[in-house]
Amino acid sequence: MTAGVLLGMVIAGGVAYGADFVLMKDRVPRGTVVAGTNIGGDTTEEATRVLTQVANERNTRPVKITAGEKTAEFIPADIGLGIDIPATIAAAGEPSLNPIVRIKSFFVEHPIELVSDVDQQRFVPATQELTNQLHIDPTNGAVNFQDGDIVTTDAADGQDVDPSDLRRTISASWLDADGVTITPNPVKPQVNNDAVKKAAEGPAAKAISGDIIAKGRDNIDGIIPIERMGEILHFDNKGGQLEPVVDTAKAQELLAENLSATEVQMRNAKISFVSGNKTVTPSADGVAIDWEATMDGFADRVIGDKDREFPAAYKDEKATFTTAQAEKATFDDKVSSFTTGGFSYASGVNIRKVAQMVDGAIVAPGQTFSLNGYTGPRGTAQGFIESGIIMDGHADKAVGGGISQFATTLYNAAYFAGMEDVAHTPHSYYISRYPAGREATVFEGAIDLQFKNTSPYPVLIRAYGDQNTITVDMMGKKTYQVDSTNGGRWAETQPKAITLSGDSCVPSTGAPGFTTSDTRVVRDLSGNEVSRNTTTTVYDPAPIVKCS
Repeated sequence: MTAGVLLGMVIAGGVAYGADFVLMKDRVPRGTVVAGTNIGGDTTEEATRVLTQVANERNTRPVKITAGEKTAEFIPADIGLGIDIPATIAAAGEPSLNPIVRIKSFFVEHPIELVSDVDQQRFVPATQELTNQLHIDPTNGAVNFQDGDIVTTDAADGQDVDPSDLRRTISASWLDADGVTITPNPVKPQVNNDAVKKAAEGPAAKAISGDIIAKGRDNIDGIIPIERMGEILHFDNKGGQLEPVVDTAKAQELLAENLSATEVQMRNAKISFVSGNKTVTPSADGVAIDWEATMDGFADRVIGDKDREFPAAYKDEKATFTTAQAEKATFDDKVSSFTTGGFSYASGVNIRKVAQMVDGAIVAPGQTFSLNGYTGPRGTAQGFIESGIIMDGHADKAVGGGISQFATTLYNAAYFAGMEDVAHTPHSYYISRYPAGREATVFEGAIDLQFKNTSPYPVLIRAYGDQNTITVDMMGKKTYQVDSTNGGRWAETQPKAITLSGDSCVPSTGAPGFTTSDTRVVRDLSGNEVSRNTTTTVYDPAPIVKCS
């Protein structure tokens, strides 16, 4: 080759190199490939436009995470992940000055990775939720019963994913075609299979070794067959061990299914009056199972070595009000009396109706009287009619309206008779015709009035009324004198206005709410104090009612 030809080639090559240098200035190096897309030779603007399309597709494509047996999925854009386009273009670098590299760039691709952009404020809480999705609770070993057989549950590991590890792994590999894979940390169960074996072969096996039989009277036995052991025995996790728990209350219930037939119900004497003549229904002593003695050491019969067949224990139950006491009983003293009034015609119908039902009731010594229990239903079928009531502090109507006035009258009669207050509920709003802090309301099936006769003598309830008043007398033998002291009113609360519609709306100016107290002092007939009790009552303010 002559020198002239060689010189020409060098000059031509230099011209070509210079031309390529000028052409590629400020462009992405030739051969650059990102995510399968060739951006080599593109200007920054052109490469940005191309990579924006790539980023939009990658940012909205679901990515699967696999951690052991669990998987989760996320949309990158939703959790703060994206493509940093300027950083990705910058990662391609500048076109090389090496002529050999420039020549190779025409034939060889130079792949580079997409560069992630992470919004930490969105990414951190989002990955915490993914951590929760990848969690598996461990399975504690367990021992149960089914149809008299022991059923065990094997213990199994759970898993957890460390949030920091998850964030690093997602950031590094969310752009991988195969998704994200992370190795979870095992979570051991508290109760392992050794504990299961110990419980199954020990107390569980003992429990199904035979029926439990409580021998009762009259050849009647209480039986808990092995098929029902699961009803009275379960195992609790106590520090990784399965601790047997025997439900003696349930066991008693199962034994009583048969043994209750061996009991004899105690019956107190009853007094009734027919045409003014006193009639006594005799008392009868009873026999009851002594469950405390019968169930003593019962757990050891189930999971221990105590005999599984044993005698049921019984105890006599003496009548608390005998035939002799009833025959001697007199109702000559007026133990107490209370009267209320100020009711409407319709309310009066209901009040007198319930008074007729209660009139003549006798409360024996030790007996608890229940107004709802004694009268039963109080609806239209029993002759009650619609009358006024207080509903949410304003006037309304309902069948049986007014019965609470009888309840208040009865409550006060029992109060001054020295009866024990078992259950009473004051009205939510104060009603001025009743003594503040010393009144009661009732509602069938929900709110009851109950009191107990703690004196040694029976009490006869007399209830009667007219168009204006209702009176309850307690007749029997007076044993107590009762004083009542009201504690005044305090903590007043002001009413709020409400607007009601309809023909039944009755406007009112409302009334303040307040707190009050009542102190009852019970003394014997010699003046010795028997009991002192203070009851506090909070009344809501009655609203100001406006009718629209």
